[in-house]
Amino acid sequence: MAIDDHSRVGSVQVLPDERQPSAVAFLKAAVAHYQALGETIKRLITDNGSAYRSRLFAQACRDLGIKHRFTRHYRPQTNGEAERFIQTCLRELTYGRLWNHSDERTASLPAFLAYYNARRPHSALEDKPPASRLAGNNLLKLDT
Repeated sequence: MAIDDHSRVGSVQVLPDERQPSAVAFLKAAVAHYQALGETIKRLITDNGSAYRSRLFAQACRDLGIKHRFTRHYRPQTNGEAERFIQTCLRELTYGRLWNHSDERTASLPAFLAYYNARRPHSALEDKPPASRLAGNNLLKLDT
């Protein structure tokens, strides 16, 4: 998952694993997603997972012109917006109803993200949706 620090616009993909190639593929997809919204990602914060500390991920960041920082060890609040986005997705999507199969839940992700980004009020944004703050600062936060 990724979240823009300024607007709180979120992006989620279900990946097969947490390995380096998957992390790089998601980074590229997230950058393309935010570019389509008019955002240029210049900075990135991730946790200290091995995929994010890899040479492959570092090279991808350089190739994309992104300055990459890491959260402080054992300080999840450094990546607070991402952690909060995960909690919201879990509460409102994953555990918010009964699913017959995980594929059904995965299929509902695009509709949930459309609601989250375009219509859901956020208290941190004066009860406005994230889309209302596009074209501002662009610090991207990634988490798996």
